[in-house]
Amino acid sequence: MMKCLWFSVLFIVLYVTFSSAVPLLSEVEKNEQDWQFAETYLNRFYKLEDSSPKFARKLENYVSKRSLSDKIKKMQEFFGLRVTGNLDLATMEVMEKPRCGVPDVAEYNLFPRKIKWKKNNITYRILNYTPDISSVDVNKAIKNAFKIWSDVTPLNFTKIYEGEADIMIAFGAQEHGDSYPFDGADGLLAHAFPPAAGIGGDTHFDEDETWTMGSNGYNLFLVAAHEFGHALGLAHSRDPGALMYPTYTYTSMDEFRLSWDDVKGIQALYGKSNEVNPNPRPPPPQTPEKCNPNLSFDAVAGLRGEMMFFKDRFFWRRNVQLPEVELTLIRSFWPKLPARIDAAYENQARDFLVVIKGKKYWAINGYDIMPGYPKYIYRLGIPKSVRKIDAAVHIAETSKTLFFAGDQYWSYDERKRVMDEDSPRLIADDWPGIPGRVDAAFAQHGYIYFFHGSTEFLFNIREQRVLQVHRINHWVGC
Repeated sequence: MMKCLWFSVLFIVLYVTFSSAVPLLSEVEKNEQDWQFAETYLNRFYKLEDSSPKFARKLENYVSKRSLSDKIKKMQEFFGLRVTGNLDLATMEVMEKPRCGVPDVAEYNLFPRKIKWKKNNITYRILNYTPDISSVDVNKAIKNAFKIWSDVTPLNFTKIYEGEADIMIAFGAQEHGDSYPFDGADGLLAHAFPPAAGIGGDTHFDEDETWTMGSNGYNLFLVAAHEFGHALGLAHSRDPGALMYPTYTYTSMDEFRLSWDDVKGIQALYGKSNEVNPNPRPPPPQTPEKCNPNLSFDAVAGLRGEMMFFKDRFFWRRNVQLPEVELTLIRSFWPKLPARIDAAYENQARDFLVVIKGKKYWAINGYDIMPGYPKYIYRLGIPKSVRKIDAAVHIAETSKTLFFAGDQYWSYDERKRVMDEDSPRLIADDWPGIPGRVDAAFAQHGYIYFFHGSTEFLFNIREQRVLQVHRINHWVGC
């Protein structure tokens, strides 16, 4: 079974969804591209059976609709979407994301359960090198990609320079000798075979891609680490924070850490590392659970009609046009932002989002970090004694942005671009009923929503009082 990373470059706007009745022929013809794209995606990743290559052309070919709808439901369930069987916008958005080519459902049903190497000492050999980066960088990326797995298991990986290795690594384009041809730039990135004799474990990278050590092009370390997970016997994870999640997100090699889900998966196959580390690492990061009664937010902000609730490496996207609140890695949107942020706010009048981490802040327009950032928060008039902003909120009616730190807050005039002269002030003096420390906040329709731990305080600005107190989980669909 081939293991590969597949990147879609199609951007398709969906205008219809399945109805309980058979669609009219004109509707089918109008949306032929959409159905063909969905069929191709589901055939690749959800083993779509009984499909016709021209099923969107003729009315009689819609006998496959039920099979297609069933696969859509499987795909929606895998990604945590609302399970409808319809090609809604949220489903199409996930289909269009960069991802791995390994099937998500029943991906290892063709193989024995817990497929793995029967030994802990595994050899690898690099047969050739890409001209995109130096051979030194290729060696470094490959070595570090193996190391993330050996750090948490008894596995040892040894590079050899001649003969047959357990994992043979090569760069090639188009048909490259294994009957699974690549398809040029921005298609299939790489593939690997599961543990077995012969071709088992072998990993191939598409030479038509641009390989890099950074965030541009395709990061060789990240692609290799994901593929080596498959070469060791791992399937895909449903955890969006896991390396083995189907979609690709950039993280620098120096900052990368396996998630708890990845560690559990590989240790279920090979066990824990035998080495005693005198400097134990922190536990692997876990993905936040939206229904955890102790859930708290790091920051909350709007962005062009959406609401974003930040937690650790992630944020939940809440959009009235999407049926479900979606959990997303911060770096899947903004690869150059810190993995965790302290505060955020939206300035709708100037159409940018500000995120703050430590002493620095970034201004973002859509998906782009604006030129000249990051900058230091002290440029805004915040004293250098403040090392961290706990929360920030922009009030559109007054064009004031409030920065909360400890038991104080500062008021910044966005029109004049200066800090108000009476800043800072005590939170207790101006926001009665709000705890002395604020985790996150946002303003909407004359109210400020303050977040402290797992509790939300709805504050009426005009009446200067707390109206309601709630658990915060309802914002993320729990």
